[in-house]
Formats: sequence, structure tokens, C-alpha cells
Amino acid sequence: MLNIVLVEPEIPQNTGNVARTCACIGARLHLVEPMGFAVTQRNLARAGCDYWDDVDIVRWSCADEFFEAHVADELHLFTGHVRRSFADVAYGPDAWLVFGRESRGLDEAVMQRFEPACVRIPMRDGMRSLNLSNSVAIAAYEALRQQNWPGLA
Repeated sequence: MLNIVLVEPEIPQNTGNVARTCACIGARLHLVEPMGFAVTQRNLARAGCDYWDDVDIVRWSCADEFFEAHVADELHLFTGHVRRSFADVAYGPDAWLVFGRESRGLDEAVMQRFEPACVRIPMRDGMRSLNLSNSVAIAAYEALRQQNWPGLA
């Protein structure tokens, strides 16, 4: 199963959009605390996430806990700070697509520790980043394309 990981997401609407994508493709969503919002019915409603109950969600208390638990897994960390394209990577059936917070991405120490696993989505020079939920969708669909769309009609 494809795993989507949001490390310290800050904007409920983005998390809601990612949850909807996960529901539609059958991916598991991992939310790493602290988050910039509380997962409440009000915030979920604001995010327009009527798919929340259709998503397998795993919550982690902190980034250290998550990365220690998955150090040996097939991690792909998305960042704008490397040259390696996400399209140049092979994604296995148990791939973990990891995304940082909207305002500043993943911590430098995490990127250094997992440097061989860091990839980027190409964009024009001078642009800082794509929207988080758009990035997740782009990456997830590339991984699923490579796997010949498992479980999707």
C-alpha cells in the first residue's frame, strides 16, 4: 500500500485535500505532530473533507518517532533543495512519500540523514514550491503509474 506522510502540516485545507486524494487512490495517510491545527469536525468541514472516514489515518507524535520507525523502509522525501527528479525514481508497492510543512518543508537534519532518498518535483527557477496537496497528488500518481494503477479502475 502506498503511504503518504505529512510532517507537521500547517493548513487544514491542504490536509483535507490530501486526505481526499488518499481516499480516492487507497493510500494510507500518516500525520506527524505537531500540526498547525486541531483535527476537529469544524476544521475538517472547513477543509471540505467529506472523505475523512474513507481514509486509513495513522498519527505520529513527532518526526523523530516516525523516522525511527521507518528508517529501513522505502522512503522518498520531497524537497525543493535537491536536483534529483521524482520521475527518476522507482516506486515500489510499499513506497512512503514524505512531505514537509507548507511554510518551510522538511527539517535540514532530516534531509541530510536521508539525503539519498530526497527528490524534487521540477519547476521553474526562482519558484519556491508547489502547493502541498498538489505535490502529493503529482507524486502519488507517478508512483501508482509505475505500479500499473494497483486497485484503481
